[in-house]
Amino acid sequence: MSSSKPNLQEDKAVINILQKPRIDLSKPRWSQETFTGRFKHFLQTTDPRNAFVSEKELDAAKQLGNEPPGTTEEQLWHAKKLYDSAFHPVTGEKMLAIGRMSAQVPCNMTITGLMMTFYRTTPAVLFWQWANQSFNAVVNYTNRSGRSVSYKELALPYVCGTTGAVLTALGLNSLVKKAPPVMGRFVPFAAVAAANCINIPMMRQSELKEGIMVQDTDGNDVGKSKKAARKAISQVVFSRIIMCAPSMLLPPWFMERLEKGEFIKRYPFMRGPIQILLVGIALTVMTPAGCAIFSQKSSVAVGDLEPELRATIAGRYGNKLERVYFNKGL
Repeated sequence: MSSSKPNLQEDKAVINILQKPRIDLSKPRWSQETFTGRFKHFLQTTDPRNAFVSEKELDAAKQLGNEPPGTTEEQLWHAKKLYDSAFHPVTGEKMLAIGRMSAQVPCNMTITGLMMTFYRTTPAVLFWQWANQSFNAVVNYTNRSGRSVSYKELALPYVCGTTGAVLTALGLNSLVKKAPPVMGRFVPFAAVAAANCINIPMMRQSELKEGIMVQDTDGNDVGKSKKAARKAISQVVFSRIIMCAPSMLLPPWFMERLEKGEFIKRYPFMRGPIQILLVGIALTVMTPAGCAIFSQKSSVAVGDLEPELRATIAGRYGNKLERVYFNKGL
């Protein structure tokens, strides 16, 4: 009678398979190398419905990532969707509800829609630009690249961004008084674009001064780079402007034509709701599209880094490491 000997290698292989998660939840469901893959990813994480998920359900989604017995793959992907929408990708902290990208559509459509409805008078400009920049300050803080910032660091960019937006709006309003009426409707977009160019860099000024942490292909910290920080912030500024452009440029044309018809003349109180609806439709598409322009895990060639950081990398990796990676923020 022959007795079979236990195969230790096969036993270890089986154990590894059983212990290995079915899904790598550390990575998005779709490839982030293409715009389409990034768009699909952000279409889920910026889904406005995520903004209304309870704290209890979000905490449960975080725990579900450990794959309790009986968990299906779809449950895991749904849990990851909720987790990615509510927890910071670097710190793992639960983000402020109003600052999450899932809150962009319900919050921004209301503020932007009303800002574009009431844009003619100075008090209206002051109030709605202040409201918009207050919201943007929360969003910028919530979606920073990593480290927390002090209240002092928050106050300066908030004041400067709000001041820049108000001055731009008031200045352009005075310039377009003699221009066709439709031109005045585009002033809020110019003010918001100007504020983004001020607010975001100032909100993340510590990264520009100290650098942003870059990592190797395995996620190990390599060092801080100011050049990587500049690239990250410029990408975020560009994305934010593109994100809001259709919602602030297309509705004015539509409203200009609509107001010439009988409907608005008969129901003038519908100006605001229609404007908000148009902005909401545009933001529903453009929020994930804007986030997807650049990969959230951005990269830079080692040769483009600061000399001292290149020397550190050369001493540690030789010539093996060609690119380093960092979270650019949103």
